[in-house]
Amino acid sequence: MSGGLGIIALESFAESAKRIDKILCEWRSADSFLIECICPRFSSGEGKAVLKESVREKDIFILVDVCNNSIKYKFDGEYNRMSPDDHYADLKRVIGACNGKARSITVVMPFLYESRQHRKVLRESLDCALMLRELELLGVDNLITFDAHDPRMQNVLPLNGIENISPTLQFTQALLTEYDDIEIDSEHLLVIAPDEGATERAVFLSSVYGVNLGMFYKRRDYSRVVDGMNPIIAHDFCGGDISGMDAIVIDDMIVSGKSMLDVCRQLKDRGAKRVFIFATFGLFSYGFNEFDEAYENGFFEKIFTTNLIYQKKELLSKEYYYSVNMNRYIASAIDTLNRGKSMYKLVRPQDRIKEVIAEYKAKDV
Repeated sequence: MSGGLGIIALESFAESAKRIDKILCEWRSADSFLIECICPRFSSGEGKAVLKESVREKDIFILVDVCNNSIKYKFDGEYNRMSPDDHYADLKRVIGACNGKARSITVVMPFLYESRQHRKVLRESLDCALMLRELELLGVDNLITFDAHDPRMQNVLPLNGIENISPTLQFTQALLTEYDDIEIDSEHLLVIAPDEGATERAVFLSSVYGVNLGMFYKRRDYSRVVDGMNPIIAHDFCGGDISGMDAIVIDDMIVSGKSMLDVCRQLKDRGAKRVFIFATFGLFSYGFNEFDEAYENGFFEKIFTTNLIYQKKELLSKEYYYSVNMNRYIASAIDTLNRGKSMYKLVRPQDRIKEVIAEYKAKDV
C-alpha cells in the first residue's frame, strides 16, 4: 500500500460514498475510511468546510456530485437548491480545509464541472480549463472523472493526473444481463453516434464489439442563437442499411433528450429492430413526458445510465430505465491509485469487455 487512505464525501455524494467505503473495507478488512466533513453556512449565505479528523499523511479522495440539485441550503429565510457552482465552491473549501497536510489529494468528480464549456467561441469564458487550473493551484494531485464531454480537456494539465474513465464495461454487462437474445456481430448489431461529439466513444464501442458504426450529423442554424446555442435544424444519418438490426446509441449525457429521441425515431423509421440508449449521465432536466411518449411509440427499448450522479426517484420507477451501478468501479479506482498501480485497465477496459462478450456468446453454444 502506498499510504494511508482517507475518503471525504461532500453531502452531494454521501450515500454512494458509504457504499464505496463498505466495498473498500471488505477488500481491506478495515472499519471505515470515511472522514466526516460538514459545510455549514453563515447567515450571510457564505460557507466554510470543517473536517472532523486529521488528514495528515493520508491519500485523500474527495467525492463530489456537482449535478445533485436535490440538496438545499437556507438563506434569507428561503431554501435554495444547490447548483453546480455551489457544489464546486464547497469542493474548494474542503480542499482548503486539508491545509496542505494530506500526502496527496485526488478529486473524484464523475460529472466534470463545466465540461460543456470546454472550448471558446468569440467572447466566451473557458470555464472547464479555468476550473482545472484552479484545482491544480489548490494542490490537487489527481482528478478522476467519467466520460468527459471532451476528453481533450486533459491537455490543460499535462503534468497532473487526470483519469477519464469509460463506463462501457458496465453498460455491456448491464445490456447482456438484461437481454439474452443480443447477437453481437456486424449482421445484427451496430453502434450509433448521435452527433459528431459522440464519435470517439462510438468508435471505441463498435471496435471492441466488432460491429459497424453509424453516425448522425447535426445541422444547425448558425444565423440564430437560442439559449446560448445555434438551434438544430435536422439530424442527418451517415450509414448503411440497418433494417432488422439492433442499434446502440451512445452518448455522454441526456439533458433534454430531444436530439436523442429524434435519432431513435429515425433509426426505427429506417427499420431498426430495437434501439438501446447508453448515456453515462442521465440529467433529464426537462422531465420525462417526451421519453414516456417515445417509449409508448416504440422508438426505443431501454435507457441505460449510471448512478454516478443524483438520480430522480421518478426516473428509477420507469419501466424503460436501467440504472448501472458504478460504486464498485469507483472503489477499484480509489484502491488502485492508493496502491500506486496502473489505471490503464480501468480507464480503457477493452480486454474485459471482450471477455464478457465471449462468455455471453459461449452460453449459446
